[in-house]
Amino acid sequence: MKIKLAIGFLLLVNLIIFSSCQSDKKAATELPNIVIIFTDDQGYEDLSSFGSETISTPNIDELAENGMKFTDFHVAASVYTPSRAALLTGCYPNRIGLPKVLFPEGNRLGRYNTGNTGLNPAEQTIAEILKKKGYRTAMAGKWHLGHMKKFLPLQHGFDQYFGIPYSNDMSKGELPLIRGNEVVETEPDQSLLTKRYTEFCVDFIDKKSNKTPFF
Repeated sequence: MKIKLAIGFLLLVNLIIFSSCQSDKKAATELPNIVIIFTDDQGYEDLSSFGSETISTPNIDELAENGMKFTDFHVAASVYTPSRAALLTGCYPNRIGLPKVLFPEGNRLGRYNTGNTGLNPAEQTIAEILKKKGYRTAMAGKWHLGHMKKFLPLQHGFDQYFGIPYSNDMSKGELPLIRGNEVVETEPDQSLLTKRYTEFCVDFIDKKSNKTPFF
């Protein structure tokens, strides 16, 4: 059975935020850049660094070899929406009203249709905390914390966003691809999305300056 595995990223981020917030006297150049890769439905057998003999993941393996690898990791939920809500806010999903997976309004599956539900803009996220410390912030990929404008990443501390608002199999042939707060395409070629997300992230990182850390 596959489990959601983030390879210790959340723990590392917590430690980084704690250490970087200890002194307001630290120069921005001393603050670490932070990248979180959060994956759905990933198990030990999906990474060669964890023993997979059928899937090769050399870049992730290099991160594990040169950094720190955790073999026991816990998240607040095993499904999309609540796990993301917990990651960004540090709260139990039930406390912030997101205990289940969100579906776009009128979804064919007919369960928990929540067109007007999402992460409350009043909640404080990691991105908002880091922006106060001088970070540039961006998010790419599946958001899944509400697809209406008031719930999207730019309303939760992110300067830039490029991705889809919910799972790629939840639309009725009109999957939206969003940049910022605007839909720029419907039904994008999903075979190219990983490449496009990567290019977006690389472009964001390349615009960094020595005085501006990024998240």
